[in-house]
Amino acid sequence: MSKVLVLNASYEPLNITGWRRAVILMLKGKAEQVEHNGKYLAKDFPLPTVIRLRHYVTVPYREIPLTRRNVLNRDNHSCQYCGHKGDGLTLDHVIPRSRGGPDTWENLITACMRCNVKKGNRTPKEANLPLYTQPRRPYSSLHYEAVTHINNGSHAEWRKYIIGI
Repeated sequence: MSKVLVLNASYEPLNITGWRRAVILMLKGKAEQVEHNGKYLAKDFPLPTVIRLRHYVTVPYREIPLTRRNVLNRDNHSCQYCGHKGDGLTLDHVIPRSRGGPDTWENLITACMRCNVKKGNRTPKEANLPLYTQPRRPYSSLHYEAVTHINNGSHAEWRKYIIGI
């Protein structure tokens, strides 16, 4: 059925869970409902879309691994030079590897084959291919999943709780 955004006591997004788990947390008094979608589980029990834990949970910092899939997710599966979405996307180094460009979040972007070949062994400025967005280290893997739900229109109410959208 529906997914539920779980917030820490400080309103910081923690994770996304199923509606059943969210309802159990609410019934046990461990969480409170923040948003609902107008659907009801029972006569006086609205189905939650956002819940907040009553007590703060310390979450250890976890580095998001630099992988092809994660770079594609960060760049919304689109070429950062022309905006093309679809098949044939590659990873491109903003500063080419032959010029000492490292494999880092700030130097890797998603590019279509055409733009990658056009850019070649040059910087975007030299190739006259400005970037749509400056590459950066992502906030969290939760960010990707939440943005997907927000962008497809299923959970627009989550927008105010997710940073960087």
